[in-house]
Amino acid sequence: MIENKIHVDALIIGGGIAGMQASLDLADQGYQVALVEKDASIGGKMISLSKVFPTLDCGSCITTPKMADVAHHDNITMLTLCEVESITPNGDGIIADVLQTPRYVDVDDCTGCRLCELACPVDVSDDNDFGFTAHRAAYIPFATAIPPAARIDIDNCIFCGKCLTACPVDCIDFTEQPQHIEIEAGTLILATGYNVTPYDAKKEYGAGQLRNVIDGMMMERLLSPTGPYGHVLRPSDGMLPESIAYVQCAGSRDATLGVTYCSRICCMYAIKQAMLLAGALPMAEITIYYMDIRAFGKGYEEFYQNAKAMGINFEKGKIARIIEVENQNLNLRVELIDEYSQVVDREHDLVVLSVGMLPGYDPRAVFGVPVTKDGFIKSPALNISPATTEKAGIFAAGAATGPMDIVDSIMSAGAAAAEASAYLEAHNGHAAAVPLMTPERIVNHE
Repeated sequence: MIENKIHVDALIIGGGIAGMQASLDLADQGYQVALVEKDASIGGKMISLSKVFPTLDCGSCITTPKMADVAHHDNITMLTLCEVESITPNGDGIIADVLQTPRYVDVDDCTGCRLCELACPVDVSDDNDFGFTAHRAAYIPFATAIPPAARIDIDNCIFCGKCLTACPVDCIDFTEQPQHIEIEAGTLILATGYNVTPYDAKKEYGAGQLRNVIDGMMMERLLSPTGPYGHVLRPSDGMLPESIAYVQCAGSRDATLGVTYCSRICCMYAIKQAMLLAGALPMAEITIYYMDIRAFGKGYEEFYQNAKAMGINFEKGKIARIIEVENQNLNLRVELIDEYSQVVDREHDLVVLSVGMLPGYDPRAVFGVPVTKDGFIKSPALNISPATTEKAGIFAAGAATGPMDIVDSIMSAGAAAAEASAYLEAHNGHAAAVPLMTPERIVNHE
């Protein structure tokens, strides 16, 4: 049974940077928007980043205000812990059946005081920090989570009742059940993002078996001010690493793994992290092993040159294997690619695998949207209208359409919002309440 019904102009799937930007662009025009996010908070992967390239601005400082804008916008209905189970055509629009997972906490009543978290006696490995730390079974996902409400991890809860006793507003409800929400919308935008699910190549390089082999997102958390330790420490023994290696294209550009494409951002985030590590660990030696450096955006080449000027080592070579040696250090077998091609062994304290982007979601079963051979959403007019899909009224934004950085994701979201707005006006007779390019909006944009 459908227990709730919502009517909006646009339904947006995914609460990352692209989904939030598309929501705000449409809502600012006067359209009613429903934003559906599968996690307990919006923000996506960007909220986990330490800083962004090439400006080295704080990732959280950019994302958090946008999250707050979404949460407080009168034209946006935000639905977390939700996934679309099916859609059906409805004239020129769609009707979506959305399943909401129980939070076991009333979001409207929860004040975010965290008293339930302090009272809870159960520690659970924190997936946001890749298991480096733990949270309680009653917890708020992270400090700037929106909605700023607690959640009960029912799979690990021992039902001791301490959170119920500690809660000052009596907002915890263990009888909460999954809830179906019917959303009627005139158009839909897929902003389902990307995954960095471990490639098979990560296993070849020892990820999962060797504790001092981590990936780029793990390093982001170690570098972040909100990270697990407050310092960059080796996972195995908590020591400050003195020699750090980056392995580029770990699983990308490899036909044997089915990932033949370049993910574009890997070189740049490795360079960014290396520069941050040089500041956090001034005595550490940092080496980036690469096949090609792809600095594709504005200011990116200068960013790369600055990293070399800081003393970061760039070695053109391919890593054959990684093994653990004395003191849990790591030995890398490297095939150097230069005029004197040779195979050498190098020892490092910590290895970071620069894994690329995989599609975050397969939209074919639920939305009927075709994908490319790489799994990203297919656009029939990529050079003319990259936000369109082969399904009328359904558009795509951000890394759901292919590997891209934050700047391109925001631009893609704007394009998807413009396409969705034009579709609404053409097919549903709903013109934007606020023109897209009024003089005031031009001034504010600048």
